[in-house]
Amino acid sequence: MMKLWCIGALSLASVYYAQSYPVSEISDVLKKNASAVIRNESTVLEINKIDEIVYRNSSAITVINKDAVGFAIPRIYYEKGNTASNIKVTVYDEKGVKIKSYSKSDFTDVAANSQGAFYSDNRVMYLSYTPTTYPYTIEFSYDQKDPNTVFIPDFMPYQDFNISLQKSSFKIINKSGINLRSKTYESPYGFAAVKVSDEDGGKLYTYENIPAIDHEDMTPNPQKILPKVSFSLDQFSLVGKKGNITTWKDFGLWYYNNLLTPVSVSTPQIKSEIASLNLSGSTEEKVKKIYQYMQSKTRYVFVALGIGGWQPMLPDEVQKKGYGDCKGLTNYMKTLLDEAGIPSYYAIINSNSSPISFDTDFPKMGGNHAILVVPTEKGNIWLENTSQEIAYNHLSYSTTDRNVLAVKPTGIEIMQTPVYSSEQNKEKQILNIQLNPDKTINGKGKFTYTGNQYDFNLSYSGLAQTERNNAVKNSFSTLNFEKVEMSGFKNNRDIAAVDFDLDFKAVNYSKMVGSSYIFRAVPIYSDATYHQDENRKLPFENRFSFEDEYEIIYKLPAGYFIEEMPENGTINSDFGTYNISFEKKDDQLIVKRFLQMKKGLHPKEKYNDYIGFRKKIMNADNSKILISKKS
Repeated sequence: MMKLWCIGALSLASVYYAQSYPVSEISDVLKKNASAVIRNESTVLEINKIDEIVYRNSSAITVINKDAVGFAIPRIYYEKGNTASNIKVTVYDEKGVKIKSYSKSDFTDVAANSQGAFYSDNRVMYLSYTPTTYPYTIEFSYDQKDPNTVFIPDFMPYQDFNISLQKSSFKIINKSGINLRSKTYESPYGFAAVKVSDEDGGKLYTYENIPAIDHEDMTPNPQKILPKVSFSLDQFSLVGKKGNITTWKDFGLWYYNNLLTPVSVSTPQIKSEIASLNLSGSTEEKVKKIYQYMQSKTRYVFVALGIGGWQPMLPDEVQKKGYGDCKGLTNYMKTLLDEAGIPSYYAIINSNSSPISFDTDFPKMGGNHAILVVPTEKGNIWLENTSQEIAYNHLSYSTTDRNVLAVKPTGIEIMQTPVYSSEQNKEKQILNIQLNPDKTINGKGKFTYTGNQYDFNLSYSGLAQTERNNAVKNSFSTLNFEKVEMSGFKNNRDIAAVDFDLDFKAVNYSKMVGSSYIFRAVPIYSDATYHQDENRKLPFENRFSFEDEYEIIYKLPAGYFIEEMPENGTINSDFGTYNISFEKKDDQLIVKRFLQMKKGLHPKEKYNDYIGFRKKIMNADNSKILISKKS
């Protein structure tokens, strides 16, 4: 992953307020669904020159329960060139009575390495506080000077679920003489709005009384719900490198010349690597061979040193050490392709389960991940370079259906990543099940997953056999397994498909009714709970389309016949289509089930319609079949 801009965490704001913040002053509206309430937050940002910004930050956060303890921990992220001063922390109890005060000497200073990080210049100072009772309030203030002026943070009320806000302000005073652009993005659902005013030579932005977004089913990422204000200087500095960002072209030229060109250096060893592959065939075949070779000899490790937070490692470092982060691995793959005479482009992207795209009309430093795009006559090839397991020319659900900043010698081209259709995001399931008179079933199954459903099942590839059996047992928990064995697991990295077989026995599948038995039509199905919500406040999102195609062949016990079975059925809605059919054939019952779900962001008014659709599907999956003894 790319290094996130360090000051992104600095929306904890400026001037230190000597208040006590009794919890009784929080309205019921702000307490609802909230694990924490931001009581008063302020940032005053002074842009003094192209390579100096001063942030004066303060915040007071009331922690309602233990879920928000981590959110409220005082922390200051920094790296070489950042300085923090005037650090003060005060903790208050529920009534607003001061418990204790802290200063800079009470903070712990450690490397801010994310999981999987190997080395980094990023550091964090944090205050470890263990609460004894809830709720409590932490008031925190500090100032920070930063020579990097490319990362002016967005101003949002908050960025996570179950956080509410009483008041937050963001003031910018621009003394640099450099043009500062801003853009306000209103909430598409009218959830909140920013107030803008002029104040003492600066611009003041304020949010007030914004309730928490509950992490309820299918709620989109808060970034899709909340308003925000974005800022960008026309000229900027990043670790001493100055550039322009008035247009995407300007920014792309700077990025290419300052961040990529210095590390786009091949070596005799890299040349020999390509020569040893004996490439032949089409461009697509060559790219696949090089890509799968690169996967076989590298692993992901986060690296961020100096400008390396945005600049890739040199390709020969990756080649010799066998590791790199998304930037280094992408740059290494690009260099291998360069040696093979195949053009490709380093691409910056927002990796997120809910698609977030760059604003084509507002150039600004951003993104948190890097991938590679290879243009060919047959279309673009997209390469995710951080996984040793992912298929060639396949992007996961966290990088599809959004735009990227493809960095070219002529500037940035904004390109769109693929959108996989429901047919591409498919699960195919074939089950052969023997029904037994003791209410057990013995089954053999074949499973295939493609597209985004491939992504969700790729995790099996890194597991040992026992772990795979336990994982699939948990995944298919609608069956009461007595035993389950996965076999024939295959990650087909040429076509992005996962295949495996199951051999299983499950107990209590049937229920006796006199001398007869009843059992449900579909053995493995979604057991999610669906509840109507007449008071839903937010839209809901199906994040990708998909298809499920099942064929279940039941073999009856000797001496039994099918006495009753459901009618064939079809359910159509704005959200998708469902079909189920039943066919008697000698001593067998063949059940065929098909579900197609559509991708989409839907208004809250349609939520209960969606719930009704899913409940009808669940009822059909659970429809009962009656078998009886032959007389």
